[in-house]
Amino acid sequence: MTELRRNPLPTSIDAVTGAQVAPKVGFVSLGCPKALVDSEQILTQLRAEGYQTAKSYDGADLVIVNTCGFIDAAVQESLDAIGEALAENGKVIVTGCLGAKKDASGEDIITKVHPKVLAVTGPHAVAEVMNSVHTHLPKPHDPFVDLVPDHGVKLTPKHYAYLKISEGCNHRCSFCIIPSMRGDLVSRPIHEVLTEAENLFKAGVKELLVISQDTSAYGVDVKFRTGFWNGRPVKTHMTQLVEALGVLARQYDAWVRLHYVYPYPHVDQAIPLMGDGHVLPYLDIPMQHAHPDVLKRMKRPASGEKNLDRILAWRKMNPDLTIRSTFIAGFPGETEAEFEYLLDFLREAQIDRLGCFAYSPVEGATANALANPVPEEVREERRARVMLLQEEISAKRLQAKVGKTIRVLVDEVNAREAIGRSAADAPEIDGVVHIKRSLVPGKAKLAVGQFADVVVTKADAHDLWATVA
Repeated sequence: MTELRRNPLPTSIDAVTGAQVAPKVGFVSLGCPKALVDSEQILTQLRAEGYQTAKSYDGADLVIVNTCGFIDAAVQESLDAIGEALAENGKVIVTGCLGAKKDASGEDIITKVHPKVLAVTGPHAVAEVMNSVHTHLPKPHDPFVDLVPDHGVKLTPKHYAYLKISEGCNHRCSFCIIPSMRGDLVSRPIHEVLTEAENLFKAGVKELLVISQDTSAYGVDVKFRTGFWNGRPVKTHMTQLVEALGVLARQYDAWVRLHYVYPYPHVDQAIPLMGDGHVLPYLDIPMQHAHPDVLKRMKRPASGEKNLDRILAWRKMNPDLTIRSTFIAGFPGETEAEFEYLLDFLREAQIDRLGCFAYSPVEGATANALANPVPEEVREERRARVMLLQEEISAKRLQAKVGKTIRVLVDEVNAREAIGRSAADAPEIDGVVHIKRSLVPGKAKLAVGQFADVVVTKADAHDLWATVA
């Protein structure tokens, strides 16, 4: 099979009439009525996007084979059909039941027999099939839809963007009403998330901020269902998603930053993925408190003691790890001893970036009915004590960076300085790096959206100052 040339033109031109000719897709459908319905759905989507259907191999720009894998005879028929399509056309995408089948050694059956297929997906995979078609045969031009870029309309600066991987939440924290507004956890299909991520990187995004209500729970609602990305199986699971995003980030020399990560045990598997500078050594973990009794009243899904153990273990695995978190002071029933426990936790955990809120009743939250509410003045006083302690911790941790060379992403350039962010700084919520502009003409010209290596010269409790390395 010759490699398919990725023509930048979405359609070809008729040599005689000069009119655009829509790309043609051949289709071979095998198997049971359920597979037939899958074929109908794929053909319907192809037609909706302007593709034509070819009646022969030589008249097709690409061929899709929908396979069956139920019994040995069906498997062989499917493999033979794939082989014929490759021999007659050369450009083949495979879908259907056989696409999800492995041999005794765990190897993919189709690619083992036919390694030249362009992509393989399992059954019920209309979106994955269409994604593969778009990759190898650009869709026809639509003068209405094509006014919208592939990555959609964004309100953030061009060099960073948020990537929402799920909606809703399965937790029922007593101070929170988000599930009543947004419902239970609904994870986006992993191929859809990765497609959006790739489109954003292609559009020039240099930092992708992964968000959700509970990033660690990604895929729980679909039992970590296996999807397909670029013809390869990938589970709807946080660690596999992070691994795939890391591959994309390396390809486009970009950053991936993780937000709203609950400290579940499987997060341990994500820490080793943060070693190459693309998946950033940064975790945004909304802990809210540290004392077990307060966390119990909050109905939080983790205990403070385990959080501390996990943080220490993570930092041992990656000493460069930055941890950001939020806490609530003065939660109903919080005693002075429980609050002091929180302060001790913060001294031991050495959280890099921290926000603290005085508890405020939210209409509809079950915490409003808890006994022993803390007076407002005490709530505010405790919040101030947390922030005073955090200022000391932050100043000490940032001071340790003086003299070191770090990589920053430039957010702003003015006549006096450039302002950027390091791996430890998420936009708008963390600190910044003030970069002194060079007085030498033509040297160290910095632009928004550019990475730069800088040497840290000064630090305070929030920000860094640096010169270009």
